[in-house]
Amino acid sequence: MASKTVKLNNGKEFPLVGLGTWKAPEGQVYEAVKVAIDAGYRHIDCAFAYGNEAEVGRALNEAISGGKVKREELFITSKLWNTYHKRERVGLCLDITLKALGLQYLDLYLIHWPLGYEEGDEKFPKNEKGEVLVSDIDYLETYLGLEDLLKTSKVKSIGVSNFNSQQIDRILKEANVKPVVNQVECHPYLNQSKLIDFCRQRDIVVTAYSPLGSPDRPWAKPDDPSLLEEPKIKEIAKKYNKSSAQILIRFQVERGVAVIPKSVTKDRIISNINVFDFQLTPEDLKAIESFDRGNEGRIIHLGWNGPIVVNHKYFPFNIPF
Repeated sequence: MASKTVKLNNGKEFPLVGLGTWKAPEGQVYEAVKVAIDAGYRHIDCAFAYGNEAEVGRALNEAISGGKVKREELFITSKLWNTYHKRERVGLCLDITLKALGLQYLDLYLIHWPLGYEEGDEKFPKNEKGEVLVSDIDYLETYLGLEDLLKTSKVKSIGVSNFNSQQIDRILKEANVKPVVNQVECHPYLNQSKLIDFCRQRDIVVTAYSPLGSPDRPWAKPDDPSLLEEPKIKEIAKKYNKSSAQILIRFQVERGVAVIPKSVTKDRIISNINVFDFQLTPEDLKAIESFDRGNEGRIIHLGWNGPIVVNHKYFPFNIPF
């Protein structure tokens, strides 16, 4: 099943359902991308930080050279990592990604986080206490570096990820090109309704990562709640003869939010995009919205990177949205 699309503020069509590749292990992500393309996916979400872009690229290029899909039919997203926030280093990170993916251009390039880390070869540079070391580079400088890339043939669209409302407003006031997307953690425990409304009013599409609540996250505790096991979600799924995952994905699609569930399991990859043959009732949407816990529902909070990160002036989660 092909995904429906939404129009970005620069006129480009953006598939509402894509394949996420965060935490997709090497050795498995190659097969996952192949299965996804066969299943009708055209949007693949990548990042320098995930460390698996070469394998993603191998699958993409085999699909293109094998005639399964044309490059222009694909929508490939990647993200600038935190150690490349200086304006003159932005292009370096992009070139590493393009080489790994074996592609000439990206459809969308995002700033992964608004705060930068200390430059160097380590993705997570740390001090002797194990705390991640940061830089004070302004995300506006970084964003201007993304704007520079639009003048080349290497990037078609630019956007941000994990940015809060104040940070987006500043970019809209002080930069030249409106971001097309803000990619953020979004699921019923953290439904981001205020941020979604804020972005919609400014013609910015929200992409939801971890839409199933990231059940495979390494730091999950045994007693953490699980969205996929919530009785109400399971009850709604049964009503539509769908899986809990399909209900959670459809929830985002109905809000006009793009969604990038990650899976390396063939059956789940296929079922995750099969969400365009039913609609949730307003009552069911309201029931799913009732799970919201605001910031308490946040899973990707960066707290494990230490107090230097959490206390950074550009840390995005210190305001309500």
